[in-house]
Amino acid sequence: MEDFKLKVFHSVAKNRSFTKAASELFITQPAVTQQIRNLEQSLGARLFERIGNSIVMTPEAEVLFRYTNEIMHLYHECTLELSTMKNRPAGSFSLGASTTIAQYLIAPVLGSFQSKFPNITLNLLSGNSETIENAVLSKEISLGIVEGKRHHSDLKYSELTTDELVLVTHTKSRFSKNNRINLEDLKKIPIVLRERGSGTLEVIESALQEHGIRFSDLLVIMHLGGTESIKSFLENSHSVAFLSKRAVQKEVKYGELKELPVKGFHILRNFSFIHLHGQPDKFSTMFMRYAKNHYSP
Repeated sequence: MEDFKLKVFHSVAKNRSFTKAASELFITQPAVTQQIRNLEQSLGARLFERIGNSIVMTPEAEVLFRYTNEIMHLYHECTLELSTMKNRPAGSFSLGASTTIAQYLIAPVLGSFQSKFPNITLNLLSGNSETIENAVLSKEISLGIVEGKRHHSDLKYSELTTDELVLVTHTKSRFSKNNRINLEDLKKIPIVLRERGSGTLEVIESALQEHGIRFSDLLVIMHLGGTESIKSFLENSHSVAFLSKRAVQKEVKYGELKELPVKGFHILRNFSFIHLHGQPDKFSTMFMRYAKNHYSP
C-alpha cells in the first residue's frame, strides 16, 4: 500500500543522510540512491544537492517532504487502526526509559497507546541511561528509550526525537538577575550536575569538551540523581544546572525558574529507542511505530 520510493525519500529528507536512511530502512545505500533517482525521474525534478559532506533539499523536495509527512502519518494511523480492528492485539511487554524521558516525554504516549490498545499491558522500568541499556542487554526488558551517545555494539539505536538542555537557575537566586552569560562565566558559578551513568551528564560533558571546558574547570557543588531533585536543590541554592527544556517549561512559565542563555553555546541531544539487534518483538515494534508517529514533524 505504501509507495516505497516516497518512504525512502522521507527517510533521507528527515535524516539529511543517505547512509542513515539505509540503516533505518534496512537496505543498502546504493538501493537508497537508486530509489531517489527513480523518484526524481518520475517527478522530473532534482530533490537533493550535495554541499561538501552534507545534503540539502531542493525547493521541490521541501514541498514533497511536507506532503510525505502527511502521507506517512495517515498511513501509520491507517495500519494501526486496521491492526486493531483485525486482531485486537493482546499481551504485555516491558519498556525501559531513562528518568527524564519517563517523567517528561513518554507519559502522554503511554496514555494514548493504552487507550488505542487496551488489551496490551505495558510495564515501565525507569532508571538512568546506563541502567536501561544494561536491562535491554540482559533481556530484562525488550525495548528501551535513552538519551546520549551510543555505547554498545550489541544494541540497535533508533532516533525517536530531539531535546534541548538549557541552563537554569531559581528566580530567587542571585544569578537570576543575568539575562545571558558567557561560556567563561560558567566556570565561576556553582553548578549542580546529574550522577555518573546519566545520559544527560554525558551529553553535557561532551558539549563542554567541544568548547575546551572540562568538569574539573567548573564549580561543581553537587551530583544528584534526578531532574526533580535538582529543581528542588535550585530552589534553596544560589546555583545553576543544565536541565531538559521539556522538564522546566512549567517552572519557567510560572516564574519559578529562569533560563540563562549561554552565548554561543547550545546543547542538543537525541532520544533513541534501543533493542537487541534483529527484529524486535511485535509489541515493541508497534510501540516504536506509534511513538515515532506521535513525535514526527
